[in-house]
Amino acid sequence: MVLLQLETYIKHHKIIALIAVLISISAWAVELAGVVYVCPYCRAQRTVIGLLGILLILPTAYHWITKYIALVIGFFGAVVAANQHFMGWKKISAGTFNFHEHIAMDPFLLSGFALTGIIGLVFLILQQTKSS
Repeated sequence: MVLLQLETYIKHHKIIALIAVLISISAWAVELAGVVYVCPYCRAQRTVIGLLGILLILPTAYHWITKYIALVIGFFGAVVAANQHFMGWKKISAGTFNFHEHIAMDPFLLSGFALTGIIGLVFLILQQTKSS
């Protein structure tokens, strides 16, 4: 397995899809348990990641309708993540930026990871063929 080869990710797309669904479920569980604060941006991003994981694992992931749905959902999630991430860049420019006291809960970092993950999942769905 070569980590920098696209074929590796296409070949193992079901594992990546399961990881995305697990990330979404875990993030929802952490919020519902009251460990983190309620954030509408985060809720949208974690839901989109889970939905894209489900679409990627479906046997119809190669179909144009599934790809279109993934693009619509993914675009929404990417816009939400980009908006949240940009708020961090605005604070950096203003000189008021601080990381969250618990770095694993920092919205600037999490939104950047979510943006990367959402775009990656959509890209993988777009790469699916009937033989994948």
